[in-house]
Amino acid sequence: MSDAPAAGDDCCGGAPSHRPAVEDDADEADEVRPPWWRDTAFLPSVVSGVFLLVGYGFEWSGQSVAAVVLHGIALVAGAYTFVPGTVRRLVRGRIGVGLLMTIAAIGAVLLGHVGEAAALAFLFSLSETLEDRAMDRAREGLRALLTLIPETVRVSRPGGDATIPAADVRAGDILVVGAGERVATDGVVVSGRSSIDTSAITGESIPIEVARGDEIAAGSVNGSGTLRIDATADGRDSSLTQIVGLVEQAHARKGERARLADRIARPLVPGVLIVAVLVALFGILTADPWTWVERSLVVLVAASPCALAISVPVTVISAIGAASKLGVIVKSGEAFEELGTIRAIALDKTGTLTRNEPTVVEVLPAEDVPRAQVLALAAGVEGSSGHPLAAAILAAAPGAPPGSGVTEDAGRGTVGRVGGVAVRVGSARWLDPGELAAAAEAMASRGMTVVVVEADGRIAGLIGVRDELRPEAAETVRRLQEQGIETSMLTGDNARTAHALAQEAGIPTVHAEQLPAGKAAIIETMARTQPTAMVGDGINDAPALATATVGIAMGATGTAAAVESADVAFTGHDLRLLPGALAHARRGRRIMTANIGLALAIIIVLFPLALFGVLGLAGVVLVHEIAEVVVILNGVRAARLPADLLPGRQGHGA
Repeated sequence: MSDAPAAGDDCCGGAPSHRPAVEDDADEADEVRPPWWRDTAFLPSVVSGVFLLVGYGFEWSGQSVAAVVLHGIALVAGAYTFVPGTVRRLVRGRIGVGLLMTIAAIGAVLLGHVGEAAALAFLFSLSETLEDRAMDRAREGLRALLTLIPETVRVSRPGGDATIPAADVRAGDILVVGAGERVATDGVVVSGRSSIDTSAITGESIPIEVARGDEIAAGSVNGSGTLRIDATADGRDSSLTQIVGLVEQAHARKGERARLADRIARPLVPGVLIVAVLVALFGILTADPWTWVERSLVVLVAASPCALAISVPVTVISAIGAASKLGVIVKSGEAFEELGTIRAIALDKTGTLTRNEPTVVEVLPAEDVPRAQVLALAAGVEGSSGHPLAAAILAAAPGAPPGSGVTEDAGRGTVGRVGGVAVRVGSARWLDPGELAAAAEAMASRGMTVVVVEADGRIAGLIGVRDELRPEAAETVRRLQEQGIETSMLTGDNARTAHALAQEAGIPTVHAEQLPAGKAAIIETMARTQPTAMVGDGINDAPALATATVGIAMGATGTAAAVESADVAFTGHDLRLLPGALAHARRGRRIMTANIGLALAIIIVLFPLALFGVLGLAGVVLVHEIAEVVVILNGVRAARLPADLLPGRQGHGA
């Protein structure tokens, strides 16, 4: 995670020496964060705090020597968590807040304030450990994704089934997945029938029925049947590991607020050092060195930007990790922040608003022609066609007798014979519907593609085929509009069909019959006036996705061009996640803004109080470290997902 180390360098110095860095994703996935009362990372801080309190007890009872010894032990225990790392970074030419705290502690000891130095070390080490724990917690959503891959898997071999490590699975292996078992990698069902639970991957709570030929994603949970699955990806290169990779890249590009925090925090550390030196020099020039040297140490602590530097990264990591649990993969901190600014959304029609599964929704036979005959005639000549409409007609007339002498006139229709009857099937532009022309017009106005069936030169009937809206489309559009977000439809389909479906979904603006370049141009125009998101899933959506303020790809395992061009990818196709994700991003931006404001306010308030001696070292340390803890806890709040953001539970706003 690239943001976190950067924050560490500028802030409190990165991972403390008592917690080794984890470099391997697999090892990281295996780590389990213990409850805070059993976390050994807190041990140095606990030791420091105990000796600090006992030392205060001896000091109040008049045993000053014992108090100094106990405070010295507390100082060493607390300093152990940040001084070694500070020295290592200083050798590499890096300075951070850890250096300011180290100088302040050493200076306090030289001035005889061992108790204050110990308090500084204790509170700073405690805030460092809390920060590490908060960052670990924020990353747990990502690590949890990796645990969805089973450790071992059964594969079919010539000599029988064998159990091998999931990482050793190769494309082409036949996986044997029993009831209740997880799927180790992506694949296609070759035998068996079952239902699969994909909620952990896509956020879709309803199990999906699968059979031969259906695709299954890694991490899905099999239902009651046994499946044999032809692996289409290696165990280490499945859609699930690709999702993890996308989230890991999420912090490579920082957002506006992260850059703002960095721009302020980076120069503050050397700036604070310079101010502290000037304060000490002032004391020397005014013949009161001890007072002003002490104040310079207090200034070091008061103006250190630790809370400022950690304010954004902990929020971004928490929020992006939480979103990944819902199947919303945000590729960068910048994308997450921009997602929270969106005021307009353009949605692609086919495959995004619709199921991308054309279905026969109406059959209108001519007088004295049975409905079943119209379907049978059409299915007979469409049996060998690869057109999506042909697939819809065949699905509506299973078992229809195949035609003979079938020829296809691309873009017009199909001709052949079914049971001795000369049949032509095609569009109304090719075949005149005759007496059914008004009915054909009415069907088209309702968003259907009209297929005309002719038998022996006479119109036998009309078949209406439509790519139906997803059941959640209208609800999603309504919730977006309730959030004050303008919605529009972008599609290459004809205007009549597009307007019919848009009206059904509640979308007021339609841009129909658009080529990919036209879609991109429309998005560019919209983005000039307000932050605009584009939602799509096909290759033809890629230019528009790349042009939008935020491109959102439906199905992170779908069209590679769309996913590559997008800033955000949904692993599933539940549109209800869209308003939830936007609300989540807006909330995250509010938390970031509050954190930056609080961190700056603490510096602005504490600096003059420290400079003019109103607060001593102990008071400044206490206020400063409490503020950092508040910032961290506030940032971690971004990991909480309200129940109404979850699929199936939205309904009363986000």
